[in-house]
Amino acid sequence: MVKTLQTISPIDGSVYVERALATEADIESALERAEAARLAWKRTPLAERIAICRAAIEVFAGAQADIANELTWMMGRPIRYAPGEVRGFVERATYMADIAESALADIRIADKPGFTRFIRREPLGIAFVIAPWNYPYLTAVNAVVPAILAGNVVLLKHSAQTPLCAERMVDAFRVAGLPDGVFQYLHLSHEDTGRVIKAREIKHVAFTGSVAGGAMVERAAAGRFITSGLELGGKDPAYVRADADLGHAVETAIDGAFFNSGQSCCGIERIYVHASVHDEFVERAVALVGQYRLGRSDDPETTLGPLVRSEAAAFVRAQIAEALVQGANAHIDPEAFPCNALGTPYLAPQVLTKVDHSMRVMTEESFGPVVGIQKVSDDEEAVRLMNDSDYGLTAAIFSRDVEAATVLGERIDTGTVFLNRCDYLDPALAWTGVKHSGRGCTLSSVGFEHLTRPKSFHLKTQA
Repeated sequence: MVKTLQTISPIDGSVYVERALATEADIESALERAEAARLAWKRTPLAERIAICRAAIEVFAGAQADIANELTWMMGRPIRYAPGEVRGFVERATYMADIAESALADIRIADKPGFTRFIRREPLGIAFVIAPWNYPYLTAVNAVVPAILAGNVVLLKHSAQTPLCAERMVDAFRVAGLPDGVFQYLHLSHEDTGRVIKAREIKHVAFTGSVAGGAMVERAAAGRFITSGLELGGKDPAYVRADADLGHAVETAIDGAFFNSGQSCCGIERIYVHASVHDEFVERAVALVGQYRLGRSDDPETTLGPLVRSEAAAFVRAQIAEALVQGANAHIDPEAFPCNALGTPYLAPQVLTKVDHSMRVMTEESFGPVVGIQKVSDDEEAVRLMNDSDYGLTAAIFSRDVEAATVLGERIDTGTVFLNRCDYLDPALAWTGVKHSGRGCTLSSVGFEHLTRPKSFHLKTQA
């Protein structure tokens, strides 16, 4: 009996996609094709690899409207925002193609009489990329395109919530002329995902998802001495200093908290505000959140879509209810959002004050449209609270004082520090996390180092 996956659309609970899961024979065939393609792709001139990637980017961009509609139905992002993921894919992929020649160039060592010495960046082999549903293209592109540029071959497994994303990406590269076997997708069960990680052919795993999922990857890869990149959870903080441009801080931090219905690894989940501006910040934030329109994602007027599943909404509701019992104040009336309903993925946004770190909503990843705002007395208290977390993906500071913010940023335990912005990946910068937010790096020239291995050449010349 053929096992299948079903994608249940959060818009209306209908089955939007149904696909057969890969069989054992399918997996073996994909691994064999990847292995057969590996050496030829490694030997393909970099200029040709870059040209094919650029062509694939163009094909992908040309399907923006269809891709946006699919994304809306699969994971619930409002249709007015869905095309942005295609634009982000193009931005990141294009940047990595632009820098590939310099980033992958040999490292030349100073001349030494009688010797030629250099370090070459060799591809790892077959990279297995496991991508999530919340930003299915923007997470996958971080590993897929640099891996292919570097001369690796790639197997891609997307979430069962977004299987069409894997198919779209592979098809764009096929149309662009990528040789057979270099880039393939597999629709896999959790059990078979672990089996692929353990396969002898796999030399690198790039995983984006939960902390529990990252632990699964580590267990499956244990003892094989392969490399892995893990982008896991986040409980990203923002700090609004007394000297911040308050209007900008409210608009930016609230967007960072509620965009994609709060379903972002690097979204703002807790905000610390200096006591001197706290009340005004809260007043403005509540007014702004009240303007959101919760509704079906296929409605162009919707600005806040459903969560991916009813269970996800129930989890966030439980966090909010628990915080209220512990003394938090809720500033948004859920009844002001008619679509909000128990047992559904439609969840009204919420702003909480009088929160502290005894509450799960301030320490446990929410992944939904809720944010806690806590008053702080000074920079010292803000830094202490920002670091009081198991996670360390990003942190945002809002201030007019660049020097002071930089000093604070040096003390915050995160992979990225923002000033006066948040929830954005600049492809020129290394994307990385600390603590339970993961390890490894994607994007920037540094990202190529995690998809290659150094190979030294020490050549003694003879007359």
